[in-house]
Amino acid sequence: MWAGVRHAAGQRGIEVHPGSARRVAGGSINEAWRIDTSAGWWFVKFNTADRYDMFLAEAEGMAELHEANAVRVPRVECSGRDQDRAFLALEFVELSGGNNAAATRLGGALAQLHNLQRDYFGWHRDNTIGSTPQINTRCTDWVEFFRRHRLDFQLQLAARRGATRLAQSGARLSAQLERFFDGATIRPALLHGDLWGGNWGACGDEPVLFDPAVFYGDAESDIAMTELFGGFPREFYAAYRQQRPDQPGGAQRRELYRLYHVLNHYNLFGGGYGAQAGGMIEALTVA
Repeated sequence: MWAGVRHAAGQRGIEVHPGSARRVAGGSINEAWRIDTSAGWWFVKFNTADRYDMFLAEAEGMAELHEANAVRVPRVECSGRDQDRAFLALEFVELSGGNNAAATRLGGALAQLHNLQRDYFGWHRDNTIGSTPQINTRCTDWVEFFRRHRLDFQLQLAARRGATRLAQSGARLSAQLERFFDGATIRPALLHGDLWGGNWGACGDEPVLFDPAVFYGDAESDIAMTELFGGFPREFYAAYRQQRPDQPGGAQRRELYRLYHVLNHYNLFGGGYGAQAGGMIEALTVA
């Protein structure tokens, strides 16, 4: 299984030592390993060969975050595929769960990241959110971008799963999106894109982000994701809001953005996420 990694590393003059490989936690989508090389420890993700583009998009997202120089991300080492498997090799960073000092630094760093802006919403390429395609076709209208490429796209996937009523109620909400943005100024900020608690850690007091789904969009959509699945430490939010105060209607918009992720979890995993999404849609929709 290490032949492709050894070949790609060899192109850079780096030796890989397969005897050192150890399986590590890598989420619910990829198989992950730690392996020693002549350039230090690497974290290597594997998936089927048809997921190679997913890894390329992740690598480009990591590179964009690294170039922003606002918060640490693991260095991309190499990637490749053969007939059966695709892989992405990253710098291995020894992480802890994150302490209050790291959370404070992360809040300030994320605010700096969100200050990096473009004149369009989207990105130069599509990527994935989990393993779901995420469409990033550029657009100058955030409401239209979010409607077409985020909410409606997930509703269409839900309809294909047979969730007809969920898709129909979601369509009614989709038609009302403009009212969520009254009085708000939305600029295209560089986003991590999948910023839940499992996608950050700390190396000492230094925060580290990984597993991005990068695009340019409303900065509050990153904050919305942090509030799912238990939320982030209060020190994170205090540091972030010191630099980027909430705008009018922000709480309701964040619920709208969280709906996107709950719908995606339904489309990936099914189960109770469908009922959760339905309840969110009902609460957000004006009769």
